Amino acid sequence: MNRPRVVVVGAGFGGLSAVRGLRRAPVDTLVVDRHNYHLFTPLLYQVASALLDPSEIARPARALLRRIGNADLRVARVEGVDLEARRLHTSAAPVEYDYLVLAAGSVDNFFGIEGVEERGFSLKDLGGALALRNRVLRQFERAMWTDDANQRRRLLSFAIVGGGPTGVEFAGALSELIALVLRKDFPNLDIGAVRIALVEAGDGLLAAFAPRLRRAAQRALERKGVEVRVRTSVTRADETGLLLADGTHVEAGTVIWTAGVYGADLAGAVVARPASARRVAVGPTLQLAEHPEVFVIGDLAEVQQDGAPLPMLIPVAMQEGEHVARSIAAMTAGQALQPFRYHDPGIMATIGRNSGVAQVGPFKLSGFIGWCAWLGLHLIKIIGFRNRLIVLINWGWEYFRYDRPVRLIAAPRGAPDTAPPDGL
Repeated sequence: MNRPRVVVVGAGFGGLSAVRGLRRAPVDTLVVDRHNYHLFTPLLYQVASALLDPSEIARPARALLRRIGNADLRVARVEGVDLEARRLHTSAAPVEYDYLVLAAGSVDNFFGIEGVEERGFSLKDLGGALALRNRVLRQFERAMWTDDANQRRRLLSFAIVGGGPTGVEFAGALSELIALVLRKDFPNLDIGAVRIALVEAGDGLLAAFAPRLRRAAQRALERKGVEVRVRTSVTRADETGLLLADGTHVEAGTVIWTAGVYGADLAGAVVARPASARRVAVGPTLQLAEHPEVFVIGDLAEVQQDGAPLPMLIPVAMQEGEHVARSIAAMTAGQALQPFRYHDPGIMATIGRNSGVAQVGPFKLSGFIGWCAWLGLHLIKIIGFRNRLIVLINWGWEYFRYDRPVRLIAAPRGAPDTAPPDGL
């Protein structure tokens, strides 16, 4: 008798949590992802700021699945789902399933703002992080070729849109890359002319944190020379920078977008009318109402708890993946399913060396202690002993030597910012 086949779309945190949870279940699991690796996305900004190499935050998915006897991988783009036929359509071939777990994640939401998608760099994947690293380094190289003060100022102006953890962490990392490393690489440039602006539409940075921690994060960035603009949104991006809703202009030769995401394109293939942020609304058991064999988790799922949708966070996706694994095992045994309940483990962000904020239950940490908490948690969460060791070595090298080991302008031919204008 054939065992039930569970197809998991996405090798991210939620998808892998589901696969691990099913390792002892009487099922065969197939992971479908357009990449052949699992990516530790919280450290993408450290790739973009030349601290870590991509291989240090990515792990081959097959190496992870090899330890799970009932799991395999197929690399392909998912193009649609036939819910009635229980068939997944991919760029390679159709895939039949008995149970389906949709953990496809999210994509950047540019909110239809003119010029942002065309001119902005993002930090959602490895390609985006590498393109941004290339861009930052190349802007300094370009600045060496001009004696025009205005052109040099624009080249060395960076605007980050979005005051969540990604925007805050990249702003801190970029300021330290420039102040501690590129200052030595480019002694003939006036580093004091470099400008980093962080624009946030809300009342302050890190909206999910306690007010005291939000204020601490903003002060830490301002001490590093980052200009923080809050309570104003972006209305347009062009070659000169950003136009804000209050009528002011932020000069920027490089725009980094970290201001929001919505569910992956797959949402439209699953339901006719996706919920807010283009997510798929599911009930307490994380199942589609009319197709109980289909589960939706992570950023793609809108799950209500205590009257509000759960946030798009990695711990949410991981806990949902573990819950779905238990549910599928229960279904194969003819048992009733339990509702999902998210337990908040806390939130953290770092603002550079010796400065971080952490909120864990009643504890609210900032400064050096918050930074240490952030370091410890992220080091533990990185998959693979080798990756943990290399990341720890790089962090230590940067901390004691004030150096960034991967200041390389390198990417496949034709990738963003590898064929810049002006012959450089």
